[in-house]
Amino acid sequence: MHTTEITSEILNNSVIAVPPLARNPDLTVNADENRKIVDHIEKGGISTLLYGGNANFYHLRPSEFEPLIGTLADIAGEDTLVIPSAGPAYGTQMDQAKILAQSKFPTAMVLPAEGIMTDAGLLTGFRHFVEAISRPAVLYIKREGYITPRGAAQLVNDDLVSFIKYAIVREDTAQDEFLDELVQQVDPSKIVSGIGEQPAVTHLTQFNLTGFTAGCVCVRPDLSQELLGVIKAGKLDRAADIQAIFKPLEDLRNGINPIRVLHAAVQLADIAETGPQMPLLCGLNDEESAQVKEAAKNLLSA
Repeated sequence: MHTTEITSEILNNSVIAVPPLARNPDLTVNADENRKIVDHIEKGGISTLLYGGNANFYHLRPSEFEPLIGTLADIAGEDTLVIPSAGPAYGTQMDQAKILAQSKFPTAMVLPAEGIMTDAGLLTGFRHFVEAISRPAVLYIKREGYITPRGAAQLVNDDLVSFIKYAIVREDTAQDEFLDELVQQVDPSKIVSGIGEQPAVTHLTQFNLTGFTAGCVCVRPDLSQELLGVIKAGKLDRAADIQAIFKPLEDLRNGINPIRVLHAAVQLADIAETGPQMPLLCGLNDEESAQVKEAAKNLLSA
């Protein structure tokens, strides 16, 4: 597992895959099946893995966090960067910080909290987490009202942020006042697009973000990695062709649920047995499973 400082070059060179987490029928983590997922992703040329929402780190048992991140470190290749997540509750992330502080992970992502929080309180909580793990953390901006661009810049300027994952969904990706202001406040080389293959072209060309995270990359890593390369090479016609290949599965993720669909897609494409969803989520119904299987198989064979 990669253990040294995260640089812009690392963010530039690989799509950041956000895999699901395979579990046994009793909901324990299945190391062998997770290794299959990682092997598949690595063979497609991907060298960065971020375990967050798709892995449902939101609902981990506190007791399974330490053995889980140990498993993730063990199954990754020597040069693969693995980024676990912490939180979203303040108390949870601070207990997890004690474990992360003893680990070799070069960073961890703070999951965005909902509800009982303020922007100023977030800044304090993020700072506490970074101080506890003694290394910069990933700031995940997923919705309006979570943090302001100025607040994000303050954390970056204080060397608390390894990079920002920007994932506020817009009807028109090109029209984004928040991101306009964010890239004025923060060097875009510190920001990655966090919503998959579809917004990546606009985010990387119009806003100059440095890379992108994706879920469908877990099904077809080589094609997603090619997309990153052709965007940076200015080959936007080819980029549009690749986006069109990913679109059917992405549309199902958007229409049903991103986490549930990806979890099922990896299994239905015969990549690995991902097992049951961790509550408070559930699996797909028969009709949804049939649609996801067709889209995942088509993506895998395209």
